[in-house]
Amino acid sequence: MPAAPANPGNAATPQQASTAAPAVTPAVSTTPAPAKGVQIQVPTGTHIPLVLHNGISTRSARPGDPVYFETLFPVMVDGKVAIPAGSYVSGEVTQSKRPGRVKGRGELAIKLTTMILPNSYMVNLNASPSGAGTGGGETVNNEGKVVGDSDKASDVGTVVKTTAAGAGIGAIASQGARGAGIGAGIGAAAGLGAVLLSRGPDAELPRGSTVEAVIDRPILLDADKVQFTSPGQASTLPGPPNREPQRNKIPF
Repeated sequence: MPAAPANPGNAATPQQASTAAPAVTPAVSTTPAPAKGVQIQVPTGTHIPLVLHNGISTRSARPGDPVYFETLFPVMVDGKVAIPAGSYVSGEVTQSKRPGRVKGRGELAIKLTTMILPNSYMVNLNASPSGAGTGGGETVNNEGKVVGDSDKASDVGTVVKTTAAGAGIGAIASQGARGAGIGAGIGAAAGLGAVLLSRGPDAELPRGSTVEAVIDRPILLDADKVQFTSPGQASTLPGPPNREPQRNKIPF
């Protein structure tokens, strides 16, 4: 009995076999995910550039008042982004001292305690300022305090102006050099009194001030939570305007 012929409808021709789509193999990442518990260390002494979101001044700041910053530039560790730009940093005022009436400059001390990365990962921070751009004459001392400008030139100007005015009034009143000398002495005393009754410029960090923070101890980041592929982006805040030191003249 002859064999049954094969069903031609189920047989693939050689041409059909050669043009069949190849099987798709799923892509496998060659970079293994970090093991849980592995940490990345941002070393002590790392500089983190920040911009201030809320202005503070010795005129009104009190210990415990909050300060809010944002990172301006990414921090890299081993060629990878550890802290992207646009991360938030918070802290508080620890000291606020107004300038004295006779001597002493205004001083602001702040500490930075918390950092929140763009993926909401929050870490403890221990950092202090090492420099600040405030638009005025403030400086940062070696203790990390923001120190206000002095106004010695204005003090001298006040005494000179009142001395000259007193001399003129004395000369007119007595029509002589002796009267001018007496008037000058009275004017000098009045000018010195004005200086002694007035304060120097307050130390200020206006909104938009830039601060260079230096971390005092390493920051430990969980490696599986800092897999950033972008350097990040900070908010666009205008810098503070340039400020000339101003004294509150009393009684002038």
